[in-house]
Amino acid sequence: MNPVPAEESITVPPGDGGRSIEDLLRTVSASRLTTFHQCRLRFWFRYLSGIVKPKPAALHLGSSVHETLKFWNRARWHRQTPSLRDLHDAFSGAWSELREADSPEFEDEDGEKQTGWKLLETYFRESPIPGDERPEAVEVAVEADLSAHGLPKLVGVLDLVRPGGRIVDFKTSGKTPDPEQVAHTTEGQTTGYALLYREATGRAESGIEIHTLVKTKAPKLIITATPPATDTQVTRLFRGIESYVKGLEREDFVPSPGLQCASCEHFNECRRWS
Repeated sequence: MNPVPAEESITVPPGDGGRSIEDLLRTVSASRLTTFHQCRLRFWFRYLSGIVKPKPAALHLGSSVHETLKFWNRARWHRQTPSLRDLHDAFSGAWSELREADSPEFEDEDGEKQTGWKLLETYFRESPIPGDERPEAVEVAVEADLSAHGLPKLVGVLDLVRPGGRIVDFKTSGKTPDPEQVAHTTEGQTTGYALLYREATGRAESGIEIHTLVKTKAPKLIITATPPATDTQVTRLFRGIESYVKGLEREDFVPSPGLQCASCEHFNECRRWS
């Protein structure tokens, strides 16, 4: 079943960004898996339709913060100590480059940019990571062969691996997260990271940390630490991937209306779905 708006069908011209189901079945990533289980129609719009949307301001801010943290982590890997000015320049450069590439929609770009830098200042001031700690890995692309389980190859990028195999993922949020909810809602992602780390190194991770920068009036850093992934969590991830595979094979792209629709970039297209 191919979802199309009732008023008009969507034709995807070659090279317009849409991917085939066959391609999406070869590999699976945490972000694709999350999108599929949140709303299958949103998955279709994002990965199969070829429709390109301007990046929301919040995502642009998050990407710029992420790029700056990557700069900081890579500098420490090279045993360098960037100054606050170096970090601010890296943030400004990332903001400009991503702005040109993604054409984000802003109501107040200067305000958003100031918020992004305040988040980073908070992180550099409150981070539990020592400035002289050399990472084990930074922004490394990894994959895990799950064919023995009848599943696609798992692919992903680890933001940061601290010494001893402690995996760190960076996020930004508009509200203060509840640690238990963070652990629950990111379980598929963190379990996937654990499998990727194990495949790449041959050993288990020592734990996983979610570092969330919160865009409140006074920015906050919230760290959610979880132990190594359990066998039960791995089994749950595998069941989620099985559902992903079966859903794509039968072209099951139905919407999942809910509170999340308010922030969905494909709200208008979804309203015309049939």
